[in-house]
Amino acid sequence: MIQKSDRAAATDRRFLSFPAVRPCETVEPAVLVDSLIALSRAICGFQSRPFATQRRNAREAVRQVRVLLEFFEDVRERGPALACSSASAAVLCFSELHTAFQKIRFLLEDCSCEGARVWILMRSRFVASQFRVLVRAVGTALDVLPLDAVDAGGEVKELVELVAKQARRANFELDSQDEYAMRQVQSMLNYFEKGIEPDRGVIEWVLDYLEIRSWSDCNKEIKFLEGEIESECSDGNEREAPLLSSLVAFMSYCRVVLFEVLDHGSSQQTADAQSLETLSSLNPEDFRCPISLELMTDPVTVSTGQTYDRSSIQRWLKAGNVTCPKTGERLASTELVPNSTLRKLIKQFCADNGISLANSGRRSSDITRTIVPGSTVAAEAIRKLSRILARRLVFGTAEQKNKAAYEIRLLAKSNIFNRTCLIEAGTVLPLLSLLSSPDAATQENAIAALLKLAKHTSGKRVIVDCGGLSPILSVLKKGLSLEARQIAAATMFYLSSVKGYRKLIGETPGAVPALVDLIRNGKSCGKQNAVVAIFGLLLYPGNQCRVIAAGTIPLLANVLASSEKDELIVDSLAVLASLADNADGAATILQTPVLPLIVGFLRSSASKAGKEYSVSILLSLCRHGGKDVIEVLARDSSLTAALYSLLTDGTSHASKKARSLLKILLNSSNDRNGPRLS
Repeated sequence: MIQKSDRAAATDRRFLSFPAVRPCETVEPAVLVDSLIALSRAICGFQSRPFATQRRNAREAVRQVRVLLEFFEDVRERGPALACSSASAAVLCFSELHTAFQKIRFLLEDCSCEGARVWILMRSRFVASQFRVLVRAVGTALDVLPLDAVDAGGEVKELVELVAKQARRANFELDSQDEYAMRQVQSMLNYFEKGIEPDRGVIEWVLDYLEIRSWSDCNKEIKFLEGEIESECSDGNEREAPLLSSLVAFMSYCRVVLFEVLDHGSSQQTADAQSLETLSSLNPEDFRCPISLELMTDPVTVSTGQTYDRSSIQRWLKAGNVTCPKTGERLASTELVPNSTLRKLIKQFCADNGISLANSGRRSSDITRTIVPGSTVAAEAIRKLSRILARRLVFGTAEQKNKAAYEIRLLAKSNIFNRTCLIEAGTVLPLLSLLSSPDAATQENAIAALLKLAKHTSGKRVIVDCGGLSPILSVLKKGLSLEARQIAAATMFYLSSVKGYRKLIGETPGAVPALVDLIRNGKSCGKQNAVVAIFGLLLYPGNQCRVIAAGTIPLLANVLASSEKDELIVDSLAVLASLADNADGAATILQTPVLPLIVGFLRSSASKAGKEYSVSILLSLCRHGGKDVIEVLARDSSLTAALYSLLTDGTSHASKKARSLLKILLNSSNDRNGPRLS
């Protein structure tokens, strides 16, 4: 029971925190001794673990616990019988030792944690003080232990007395070598802050001292430090964040400059490419209401084709205005048509960037916090690193170019400031040149790096201005790997988030057919990337005919019939909902066997968005398909029940569409002998 509490306390434990659980007062002495033995053995197990720093302190703490382990084992062998008059004092001592041992184990875990070597070095004064405090706590607990009342051998008792004396006088100081290494790191951070690159020899000595001797070792340190930053931000306590950010930038510099060989497996390199790269970090300027200039929470389209936030345009109309605020044209109708596709994009953008729709102006604690560097050191280090990578992309060997592309891919993955520096350093054009590389890994790293940079507003512009559409399209059509093709599709999607580029991409010969071919032949992730890229292009109405002509609709019907991935099904429904608004699109949809699938999805899906898209498709098909479609739908009683359910359980937009569809179905004269849904 005690050990279970220990594990519970360790769950989600912050690094260098010691959430020990004190044994309950009624614990049996035998149970307490067993738990102490288990804890002692766990601590002794650290004797074989590597410690890059705090070696002497860790060794001394383990030595003292190892002596006490012999004592506890001797007590258990003889039976934990205690003199009644001293039983409470002994149990109190054992409880205090139990608490101290838990904290020592936590401390040893952190000091030997893989990837935390730099951080432990920089916190070495605190760590040394914790060793001193905890070992002295052991000595204090032993002071109250009535050894005469405990059944143990005489030699063992003498050892316990010796440990008690040593613990009380324990001198756990900061190792002089640790202190020197720490000062060297601080000195190098100061150099970066002044815009000076530190001496390579000093960097190599520090990393060797910390036993960071490969690219993967360095990468583990970066991942750990980034995790600590995330933990600090989530806790709302960012006191250490500037130092952590400085160390991330410093170690990133080391990873690029010192280690030429990528020593991880190929599976790790491709794992980043295979992660879904869709519907995130879009251009927020396209999502602002032209009236209020705020992020639209409920976008609606007026008769002129312009989109506004519902509350803003309603205030405009209630004020007696009868013209479109943006174009000045007279409104043919005051009907406000919900723009569900744009609303989905805005919702996903906010979710991916940690922005609350209710308070979109507030700074996010997610990736948006990286718009500015975490420290001056980080800013200068990343600027220097970006220039180094740009030079390697141009003048490096084939291997150096591949590694530089991969480093950019990592640096730009989740940091907006890094993207800014890399774009300003001129990495886009040489990355575009690498897309024609005959090496599959180089091509994949280059297109993945461009994808990350395309998430930045200026990155999209630079890619297009540098003529990037053609080489990206070439990868989309005939990339050397399927992963490269699906990343190219995601890149197309991000480029299409800029209003002016949707038309340009749609008019680029072969762009839409290449996306459609990926839906046909790609893996699940590639299919979804292609679907959402088409989804983005359809925000420009002129692309609808191109998407229909490319044979998209029959393929999406196959996706609905065969896919088990809910996200892919919902995105496919979103594209069909957009195409169904077009008369030709509706006619093409009706030529496929998709109608029963949409009805079934509306009836059984748990996705609110999917249901809304489904009812939107059916409503458009009724309007464009006429009586024949209405009669088929009217004969399915389960559809009517699903629509009634949406009136109460669906979103406001889904409810409105369901009400309109019900009105159409209920007002129709059903022909009982007509066709039925299969």
